[in-house]
Amino acid sequence: MHDEIDVDVCPGYPVSWQAAALNAMMRGTFKPLAGLLLRSDAGVVAGSQLAALAARVPVRLPSHVRVTRDDTGVCRGEWVRAGEDLDESGVLLYFHGGGYFACSPATHRAITWRLSAVARRPVLAVDYRQGPVHRPTESLQDAVTAYGCLLERGYDPARILFAGDSAGGHLTLTALLALRDRGSPLPSAAVCLSPWADLTDVPRRVNRLVDPLIPAGRVDWLARRWTAGLDVRDPLVSPVFGDYRGLPPLMVVTGSTEVLRDDGRRVAERARAGGVPVTYEEWRRMPHVFAILADVLPEARQVFRHIDRFLAAARGLPAGSGSAAAPGLPAPDLSGGSGLVAAGETVRAGAAAAEDLARPGAVTAEDLARPGAVTARDLPSPSGSAAA
Repeated sequence: MHDEIDVDVCPGYPVSWQAAALNAMMRGTFKPLAGLLLRSDAGVVAGSQLAALAARVPVRLPSHVRVTRDDTGVCRGEWVRAGEDLDESGVLLYFHGGGYFACSPATHRAITWRLSAVARRPVLAVDYRQGPVHRPTESLQDAVTAYGCLLERGYDPARILFAGDSAGGHLTLTALLALRDRGSPLPSAAVCLSPWADLTDVPRRVNRLVDPLIPAGRVDWLARRWTAGLDVRDPLVSPVFGDYRGLPPLMVVTGSTEVLRDDGRRVAERARAGGVPVTYEEWRRMPHVFAILADVLPEARQVFRHIDRFLAAARGLPAGSGSAAAPGLPAPDLSGGSGLVAAGETVRAGAAAAEDLARPGAVTAEDLARPGAVTARDLPSPSGSAAA
């Protein structure tokens, strides 16, 4: 099972016409808009408000998906259940992306309901504090506290999964490192979609011109904005410098043309150096967090089947390294009723199939800076609470 989970994957599916069209559209709209907004605090506020408006647009979910708010105690967020026959003894804790200033659990339901389907358990999407009022350190407090809330409610850590995208991928990694350093019991596995893992001020040069969505210079500006006064090489600030020993199995998904691609690569290398089984997937010409486009992109629906395969492999690892799921559940329907089918829709069961696997290229020693020491953080205990 270890050989099936500790792999590098470059899926060989042909790039769909939907992906090509969306890349062109985003390059001419969202990327210039982000370049304009991420230049001042006023622009950050405007971006946050635009994302809030987007979350209010009604989006029809499949009839088998239920969403309920949870504003009790410190488990603030929403529960997403895709189906009736879920394993209610388990839960997937999800941290949405948005650069720590935009988006919400509502904006990421295209991801969370499909994760509920493949994980065969409910998803709790955390409504953590964000900028410009709050800083990522406070978001981390909320993530740790939400996990502690689940433990207080009686969930077994072996039945809990973590997942997150972009800034939420950053939060997934820093929460795991913080919990490990506190000696807390850890979840059984984690999935990071296009994680933002390097918040240093080193200019980003990889994929600057070809990323269809994110202007590299604005990522650098936002990183400086959130890390002012902090040690940017602290693994709880930039988890690419972390020591990953003792962490659960990890899956990292990136697009080959996104500016954050190497953040994901470096995380995979650091985790493997610490003995963590890692599935690293790099999808050709896919934009940042392409999984959120699953209602229209065949590749985005396909990636959830790969996540399903990762979770199945994680379940086969020794106790403490993998998750368990309720047996006998049917294969999930991830289409959402859109009717689009990717070329090569069927995924082979074995991760070692030669035509499915190709190493994306090892990260060299020059690409990895020496890890810094984990500094003390004013984090609540897993059973503590954070201010709302």
